[in-house]
Amino acid sequence: MSEQATTLMVFFNLKPGTNEADYLAWAREVDLPTVNRLSSVTSFEVFKGLKMLGQQSASPWDYFEVIRIASETQFLQESQSAQMQQVIRQFETFATDAQFICTRDITTL
Repeated sequence: MSEQATTLMVFFNLKPGTNEADYLAWAREVDLPTVNRLSSVTSFEVFKGLKMLGQQSASPWDYFEVIRIASETQFLQESQSAQMQQVIRQFETFATDAQFICTRDITTL
């Protein structure tokens, strides 16, 4: 039986003292292009949390990543490459409280 596609949702905040412009430049120039080149990834997007709907209170998370992967096994294998390990280490210099949640579209259940 083949693996079903999974959508990985990542919620995270920037570490205190992190320059947001530096994070955004890195995300656009390094993270997005590198992850989108992985053969297991069908799409990768990053969203900035703004506020709670209908309220003026801030989002509890600074950023949200949505990574659509064809194979969790293949994605985990590709994540072990030297290039991806470097990207992961760089991500960890910016992010705190990162939560990686595997999800599936309910229409496929």
